[in-house]
Amino acid sequence: MTPAVSTAVALAAANRRGIVYMALAMAAFIVNDSLIKLASESMPAAQAIAVRGLFATAFVMAVVLAGGHGRALRHLAEPNVAARALFDTIGTFSYLFALFHLPLANATAINMAAPLVICALAALVLGESVGWRRWSAVGAGFVGVLLVVRPLPGAFDGWALLCLGATFLLALRDIFTRRIAAAIPSIVVTLSTAVMVTAVGCVWATVEGWRPMTIGQITLLAAASVFLAGGYYGVTVAMRAGELSVTGSFRYTGLLAALAIDLVVWRHVPDGPALAGSALLVGAGLYILHRERVRARAAGG
Repeated sequence: MTPAVSTAVALAAANRRGIVYMALAMAAFIVNDSLIKLASESMPAAQAIAVRGLFATAFVMAVVLAGGHGRALRHLAEPNVAARALFDTIGTFSYLFALFHLPLANATAINMAAPLVICALAALVLGESVGWRRWSAVGAGFVGVLLVVRPLPGAFDGWALLCLGATFLLALRDIFTRRIAAAIPSIVVTLSTAVMVTAVGCVWATVEGWRPMTIGQITLLAAASVFLAGGYYGVTVAMRAGELSVTGSFRYTGLLAALAIDLVVWRHVPDGPALAGSALLVGAGLYILHRERVRARAAGG
């Protein structure tokens, strides 16, 4: 096997690994969102975010130490690690502030434009080759998103621009993920995000005020923190594997997980357009997977 063929086969394998981790991460984030939504129905949102973050930070730190990565904690101060955590934190809270003033469908539609932004940045910043087939699949996926969430045309304003800015910041986070040295464990990168998001959440909760919590609320937030940490870790691994323009497009799977949980937990049955959009999302994902198999076979000769 020639070096070029070997590299192509390795890239195809890395893309498949990134796709799996991205799909699992998106599912974890959706479960986390569902749990914190249940908990925050009777408590301040900032307090829920802060308490969940404290649990997540403690959980990830325990994993770091149990995995023997204690010495790698010094890398938390690495410029690329810190920059990634900063972009993640600003993007997360910008999205939350926008979400409080926008219809959920509009915020979701804007946030789901992330794969399009990632494709563009991957081509411009990382020099990835993004052909028309990949662009078409990502664009088709976004159309599927619009069919599912159906944003209101008259509800786009300054808050929508803030939401779009948050999407761009989170895409930059993914670019910086690729710039982090391979020797730094992904779980340590995960910890950097958990610590910074939690710190901001605690400050916000202190300003907004704290309320007594029930055992049920604490249990929900503790469970949410495990899925949140898993989502953080999955995204980090996915962004460090393969091509961003491939793995990033599988963020759309989060919307499918949301529809499934909405059906099971809240008994919301998707209508015709939502089902059509879901089919388009699945089709776009399957086409990208098909193209990866074609590329791998071509590379293998």
